[in-house]
Amino acid sequence: MIDLFFANVAYADVDTFIKSVNGLIINPLIILLFALATLYFIYGVVQFLANGDNEEKKTAGKNHMLWGIVGIAIMISVWGILNIVMNTFNITGIKPQEGTVDLPPYDPQLPGLTP
Repeated sequence: MIDLFFANVAYADVDTFIKSVNGLIINPLIILLFALATLYFIYGVVQFLANGDNEEKKTAGKNHMLWGIVGIAIMISVWGILNIVMNTFNITGIKPQEGTVDLPPYDPQLPGLTP
């Protein structure tokens, strides 16, 4: 008998794919964004200190520092919101600090649809 409601899918491959994308793309991208925001802030500090007599460049340095801090604050707040949501809904298996996702085994049987 052919089961038309549930297609046979290699769920272990999907889990492996998600873990690979998380470990090889998302986590390095987050680290890169943190590094860029920090460098942008440091660039603003250097620009501000190096141009003590030029008000226009000092203002530009202040803006670079401000936007560097805003970028870092946004990224940190995303981690905080993620942790609040995970603790509120008691989500387990996701460890953002380590960059790992442990998914539970997939059971394709939906309640009420079993033959």
